[in-house]
Amino acid sequence: MKYLLLLLLAAVVAAPAQGAAGKTIPYDVAGQAYEGFFVSPAPKAPLVLLIHDWDGLTGYEVKRARMLAKLGYAVFAADLFGARVRPTQVKDKRQHTGELYKDRKKMRTLIQGALDAAHKLGADTANTVVMGYCFGGAAALEFARSGAPMKGFVTFHGGLKTPPGQDYSKTRGKVLVLHGTADTAITMDQFAALARELETHQVAHEMTTYSGAPHAFTVFDSDRYRADADRASWQRFIRFLTETFK
Repeated sequence: MKYLLLLLLAAVVAAPAQGAAGKTIPYDVAGQAYEGFFVSPAPKAPLVLLIHDWDGLTGYEVKRARMLAKLGYAVFAADLFGARVRPTQVKDKRQHTGELYKDRKKMRTLIQGALDAAHKLGADTANTVVMGYCFGGAAALEFARSGAPMKGFVTFHGGLKTPPGQDYSKTRGKVLVLHGTADTAITMDQFAALARELETHQVAHEMTTYSGAPHAFTVFDSDRYRADADRASWQRFIRFLTETFK
């Protein structure tokens, strides 16, 4: 009996660590195969739906997911390109993101499909913030415009333009925009235009820029990485989660 109790205790102690490690999750959307990543430190932990940048779901998103799990959040890192589709060449990255920019309905369907996959794993999809990096940030704002009932939407150096025919009149969660003032790909004119749109539609929002930070300033080990801006934006994001999930 004592030996059995020790085994049970060991299993209980080991379970959180195993959950914190996370695992690859195969799932289908509209008959197509996708491959996400799920990590949860505890049952019914608040959920962050994380959307990758233009090279697909890689070790970068997995690292960010594990960082969030250590802080008590469940994370489902979505796959919007397809299982084993992880482009490495710029032309391929542009192809895959371009296809979704041209088909916004499909983009929304894929985000919802990832959310559905998280729900099947027991994630609390009624208590969720959607966030993304670069392309993933643009996708998070796309989902915001869809009227999805999320608690919040966060973009790190993501695309900020609103496509023709869309607006934020249906947005139901708070919006947090974390941007680099030195970003030449997504200009401060676009940043200002988004601020005006959100205000027009009375969407609760906060928008911050970081001096000297170029596009993709949070990407570790790249020549664009800016440690100060990364730390500051991450800290604001974590406060946003605390405020939003309270």
